[in-house]
Amino acid sequence: MTNKHADSDIERIASDIERINLKLDKIRLGSFIERIDSNKSFIRYNFFIGLIRGFGMAVGFTILGAIIVYILQRIVLLNIPVLGDFISDIVRIVQQELSTGR
Repeated sequence: MTNKHADSDIERIASDIERINLKLDKIRLGSFIERIDSNKSFIRYNFFIGLIRGFGMAVGFTILGAIIVYILQRIVLLNIPVLGDFISDIVRIVQQELSTGR
């Protein structure tokens, strides 16, 4: 009886290992480990990844800023009393700060 349980446990474990191995092959973990094993390629990889992330953030913030400016312009054009006054106060404060040279 115990041999049957042991055999079924071994078959289940072998099946799990095979499934994990296939998943690791799909994500190419081996090539990634080879790449970071060398100091030069690790530094080069992280440098380029950093450049790509920085470029993505710059583009994203630019687009987000443009959308916010567009929305604020539309709010001012609608002349909503509370929001329009609030935005004009912010613009006035910013212009004062820029003219005083702080």
